[in-house]
Amino acid sequence: MSVTIKTRDEIEKMRVAGRLAAQVLEMIQEHVQPGITTGELDRICDDYIRNVQQAIPAPYEYRGFPKSICTSVNYQVCHGIPGNKKLKRGDIVNVDITVIKDGFHGDTSKMFFVGEPSILARRLVQVTQNAMWTGIEQVRPGTCLGDIGHAIQAFVESHSYSVVREYCGHGIGREFHEDPQVLHYGTPGTGLELQSGMCFTVEPMVNAGKRQVKLLPDGWTVVTKDRSLSAQWEHTVLVTEDGHEVLTLRQEELGQRRAAQ
Repeated sequence: MSVTIKTRDEIEKMRVAGRLAAQVLEMIQEHVQPGITTGELDRICDDYIRNVQQAIPAPYEYRGFPKSICTSVNYQVCHGIPGNKKLKRGDIVNVDITVIKDGFHGDTSKMFFVGEPSILARRLVQVTQNAMWTGIEQVRPGTCLGDIGHAIQAFVESHSYSVVREYCGHGIGREFHEDPQVLHYGTPGTGLELQSGMCFTVEPMVNAGKRQVKLLPDGWTVVTKDRSLSAQWEHTVLVTEDGHEVLTLRQEELGQRRAAQ
């Protein structure tokens, strides 16, 4: 599969799909409370995507995935399957949303606190979010994928955390996962040179402990090997003629975008 350059019409459809994905995260915010199960969060999101947005939850039955969203709690890194697990005070949870509207995908995720988090958890979540923005700030025509990965890796490691290497961002459009792969580590000046019209996700996974992960027997859920906390944030990004546009920006982020200090 080669990297696709989106046309004006395709970009507009990507904007719509991205906006819908962001709205799901805004909607689910009030429901992320102690005592709710991740399965209930999945059902609420599925109903909202299908019946309110008239869209399709992309993860459902994608390569056999059984649910409509991913919910990754505490030391789960990514691809957690919603189920009977009740959230409790102090948990952190990543809710990962991908919707399909008019044949195009919007993909985004956010970390939620359940009640009051620990100081460690709050710091990890904030550093991970800022790492995502640090990577996104590199996106413009003429820069390379390695510039994004290096910026994220350097920022994360400067805070004594580690970047997961087995999973990465990806191109997106008519397909859920397209070329290129967007690594969250790397060397400046290496990799694919960015061009206007490219669309891809930036979604660093950051561990409080070591970077090594393992796949659980369910074939989907990825956890930290040392059971340290993990966090992830994700946006779908379009390369524009003079920089970039975040297609999955939420209302709460307007005016707050910045690379971390």
